[in-house]
Amino acid sequence: MKRVYVLVIVSFVNVLVMAQEAPVSMTLEECIQYALTNNQNVKNADMSLDISRYRVGEFISEGLPQVSASADLGYNFKVPTSFIPAEFFGGEPGTFAPVQFSPAYLGSAGIDLNQMVFDGSYFVGLRASKTYTELARKDKIKTEIDVIEAVSKAYYLAMVNLEGIELINKTYARLDSLLRETEALHEAGFAEQIDVSRIKVEFNNAKVTRDNSERVLQLSYALLKFQMGMDVSTPIELMDKIEDVSLEVLEENYGSDFQYQNRIEFSTLETNLALVNLDIKNTQVRYLPTIDLYGRYGASTGAGSFEDMTDFGNNWFGLGIVGLRFNVPIFDGLMKSRQIQQKRLQAKQIINSQDLLKKNIDVEIQQARTMLQQNVDRIIAQRENMELAEHVYNVAKIKYEQGVGSNIEVIDADASFTQAQTNYYNALYDALVAKVDLEKAYGKLRDNN
Repeated sequence: MKRVYVLVIVSFVNVLVMAQEAPVSMTLEECIQYALTNNQNVKNADMSLDISRYRVGEFISEGLPQVSASADLGYNFKVPTSFIPAEFFGGEPGTFAPVQFSPAYLGSAGIDLNQMVFDGSYFVGLRASKTYTELARKDKIKTEIDVIEAVSKAYYLAMVNLEGIELINKTYARLDSLLRETEALHEAGFAEQIDVSRIKVEFNNAKVTRDNSERVLQLSYALLKFQMGMDVSTPIELMDKIEDVSLEVLEENYGSDFQYQNRIEFSTLETNLALVNLDIKNTQVRYLPTIDLYGRYGASTGAGSFEDMTDFGNNWFGLGIVGLRFNVPIFDGLMKSRQIQQKRLQAKQIINSQDLLKKNIDVEIQQARTMLQQNVDRIIAQRENMELAEHVYNVAKIKYEQGVGSNIEVIDADASFTQAQTNYYNALYDALVAKVDLEKAYGKLRDNN
């Protein structure tokens, strides 16, 4: 019975281990959504956005009533001496008599209130703080776009490497079969040892290529998981296939609705321009007066002994004041005027940057579209070359098996076939990267709203 329990426990543990090692199957879209939640850069951008919102709240609090309480208790262990004319007490004119007015113990306590009534800078700054939050939101969008781009390219790299592994394994199996056949022919006396050696060299190279490709595939998985913010030790399985990838970006009407505002970089410049204009307005309103309401209510005392000072009912006397404080700027040495001139030049710099960015975007779109079209053309050509190289290999192999061809022809044909496969997958990956670049150039990797 104990053995049964042990077997059950061992089986249960094995199931748990297998469940932990089971790969996570994910599509590209699922990888992107995972990254937008777990990528560290996105997390930091989220926190920066929260910080900006707290800053808005901090600025709003400056316009709310400011209330504080204070208390002051002091002991004059050396009472200060004052001098008054001695003639007040019947003394000689022109002489002074030392007197001490301050009690030994002094105390005061009260509550102060300050309320801003009018300050033009506050109201302009309030608008600017909200615009600052909008800038932080766009910075977050920019971070998310960069993450989507990185995850997409990493996913496509892993996808192409995975597809390439299949062809490499076929090449390895093909050379393995050819090597066995050639060794059999050599043992039967129909092939020379040099024929076996030639194929053995290609077979060894294919084995090294297969092993290296497996390592590259695992590295591409690690890169993808890094971009996603996933633990690199977590096994993952790609659900998307290359044939499922759409190249609709090559359609003539793709991007026909494009506006420069679709690019987050251009939209960010617009927000920066709005901030500079608000900064100019903020400097201008500082020419206006400010008005503050203030008030204080409390009590004070003076006593010759500590016991008298703590007699709150008899020795403490109330005080209270309320008023308005006006501050009118008259002349600041033209400082604000110089500041306004600087900020107007900054606004012009941003406008120039917008014009430059427009030109860069136009070039990016044209370059990405051209690269994508070139790589698609390469895919078509390399696919045809791959098919032709495979046909040449099959013919050379048949001729060799029938004794009318040499194994050198077979080896050369196999090498050409393998190179054609490599060229095809290189073109395929370059096309997928160009597709991502074109989507980014049009501002379609992420909805910017």
